[in-house]
Parts: sequence; C-alpha cells; structure tokens
Amino acid sequence: MIEFIKSGGWLMLPIVACSVISLAIIIERSLALRRRVVMPEGLVADIDRALGRGSVTPDRIALLRRSSPLGRVLAAGLASVQSHPARISDAFEEAGRHVVHDFERYLNALGTIAATTPLLGLLGTVIGMIKVFAAITAAGVGNPQILAGGISEALITTAAGLSVGIPSLMFQRYFRGQVQELSIEIEQHALRLLEILQTRNIS
Repeated sequence: MIEFIKSGGWLMLPIVACSVISLAIIIERSLALRRRVVMPEGLVADIDRALGRGSVTPDRIALLRRSSPLGRVLAAGLASVQSHPARISDAFEEAGRHVVHDFERYLNALGTIAATTPLLGLLGTVIGMIKVFAAITAAGVGNPQILAGGISEALITTAAGLSVGIPSLMFQRYFRGQVQELSIEIEQHALRLLEILQTRNIS
C-alpha cells in the first residue's frame, strides 16, 4: 500500500487524507442518524401518559431534551406550554430547524471531498503526462521505464481520486435523503404531540 501511494506521487497525500476524513464522517453520521437514536420508540406515547398523570415537570422536560433529537423537539413544545402557550408551533419549528442543522453536520465537508478528490486525481494525471512528455523531449522514446513511471503516476492518482470521490458522493446523497426522511417523521411526531396537547386543552 505504501509503495502504491509513493508511486502515485505527492498528490496521493491529500487524496489519502481526504479518504480518511471521508471514512470518519461516514462512520460518525451512520451512527448519529440511526433511527433508534434519533427517535426512540414510544416517546410520544410516554409523554401522553405523563401528561395524563400531570407529571410533566421542568426536570422531566430537561431530561427529555437531552434524550434524543426527537426529544429535543418535543421538549421545546412542552416548555413553551409553560411559558408561551400561544407559541407552541413556533417552538416546535425552531427546535426542528436546529435538529436538522445538527443532522446535516459534516455533510457539506463530505460533498466537498466528493467533488475535490477526482479533481486532485485529474491534476495527478496532468502532472504525470507532463512528466511523460518531458521525458520524451529529453531522452526520446527509447526509455520505456521513464515513460511507464509517468503514465503510472497519472493513472494511479486518477484511480485513487475516483475511488474516494465516488463513495463520498454516494454516502453524501444517502445521508441527505436520510435527513429529509427523519425530518419529516419528527415533524409528524411534533404534530401528534400538538394534537394531544389540544385534546387535553393544555395549549
């Protein structure tokens, strides 16, 4: 592997660095956007039961806010019931925007890597071909080793750039779709809680 990186020239260093960063982002977002982490099952039903018992205290709301992204949104609405009952929907929307922003963390960086690494590979191709033509100019076409070295550098950086850029783009698009899906489901849960509050004449 080290020899492979060396044979690609100095442009392999930023490509390898991008691959490490991309892999770290993919792992981190895969863990953070798991459905059971974002939306624990039965959370709205638990809140409904707590409302029925009258046990929705500030401490319970604070615990709910720290429990999950969905809990953070629902806690904002419950806190608004106690402070500004007329602004419950606004509280849900504001908290939802913050949660979506957190969902999208590092996705721009992943998209930048997806766009940049193929260009770095292309730059390696250009540099490699320049070396090939420089070798031809200096020594003619009689030294196949020099020619092969330049062509090899050109092909290796191109392949490396694409091998990093393509998966990065795929995962970036996948995570974008997942963020959109989770956002819609969180909105549905928030509307469900709003209906519960209105049914209980709390809002």
